[in-house]
Amino acid sequence: MKKSIIANLDLALEGKRKIDWVRRNMPILRQIESEYEIEKPFKGLKVLVCIHLEAKTAYLAKIFAAGGADVSVTGSNSQSTKDDVAAALASDGLHVYAKQGVSEEELFDNMNHALDIQPNIIIDDGGDIVEILHEKRYELLKNVFGACEETTTGVARAKERANNGTLKFPIMLINEAECKYIFDNYHGTGQSVWDGVMRTTNLVIAGKTVVIVGFGWCGKGIADRAKGLGANVIVCEIDPIKAIDASMHGCRVMPLADASALGDIFITVTGKKNVLGKNHFPLMKNGVILANAGHFNTEINLPALESMAIENKCLRENIVGYKLENGHWLNVLGGGNLVNIACGDGHPAEIMDTSFALQALSAEYLSKNFTKLKTDVYTIPKEIDQEVAHLRLTGMGVQIDN
Repeated sequence: MKKSIIANLDLALEGKRKIDWVRRNMPILRQIESEYEIEKPFKGLKVLVCIHLEAKTAYLAKIFAAGGADVSVTGSNSQSTKDDVAAALASDGLHVYAKQGVSEEELFDNMNHALDIQPNIIIDDGGDIVEILHEKRYELLKNVFGACEETTTGVARAKERANNGTLKFPIMLINEAECKYIFDNYHGTGQSVWDGVMRTTNLVIAGKTVVIVGFGWCGKGIADRAKGLGANVIVCEIDPIKAIDASMHGCRVMPLADASALGDIFITVTGKKNVLGKNHFPLMKNGVILANAGHFNTEINLPALESMAIENKCLRENIVGYKLENGHWLNVLGGGNLVNIACGDGHPAEIMDTSFALQALSAEYLSKNFTKLKTDVYTIPKEIDQEVAHLRLTGMGVQIDN
């Protein structure tokens, strides 16, 4: 297998600075790292990490290496890969296959290179590695103990395989742990989405009408932060329970067709394809901002928008404007990719500290228990969720009743 495929090894020093900064602000992982350096729970094992490749992910990969694993790393989205961070990992001897801005074909080629390590444990984000193993790299299935899935989208794909009987190894559903969806999905997405929007547009949020499509934990976090920034919030939902929840959070709730003419900023966060499409674009105001906070870049129907536009051009870094026949410009952030990653640094380090602690401890659980687990999807054991919470409280200097 190729040792690494990265943009430029000379970028490693800056990448190391970024990794060191997040390490300073991730006390749970620091404690796990110190334990793994002594106990070596992954000695002799091979771990593949496929998550948005930025500094926090890099630190997680280094923790597996500290625990004795041979580690390969690739990015789950080329737009979110930080080339300096990839270089830093490669300089430390990990197998790294990731470059920023590569084509979808190259992205999947890099995933296949990462798979050449013949992994025992997979840390996945969106389920692409799991899909490749099931659809194309069957010869590697015999080596796999199991996978840990980070996202709502990946969990849905894993459950579908389990339900239709095609799943070939156990998958730990990280996204369904309380320490994941409360802190990462709600607090992390809520902050990082607006960080990405504001740094990219340099526009005020207060007084604008924000339309949020989808009111799961991520949508709820985005909505609550939008209100805190002074926005008027409209929520569009297909789930009646979530729609009621949005209303009780003080949001207006209405069909997307009605909201299309009212919004100044639209944020999709559904996990579905073509949520914003050709029926909505002509109704929108001139100058609207369109952003996606769902895992894949298919929630805004960009092919439809491109076909409808009479002109398009880059208006600012990470902003492409599309001019419609009615003269209105619709502005898409980050190419429709995850706005908090494509246009920002992703979730805060303290947030990913909890999520990646769940990943590390769940991977350790898999390594110790895979022979006892049936081929199915599994929620994270309560004791792991509780352990991460207690470690987080310790890092915050907070005590609670026994």
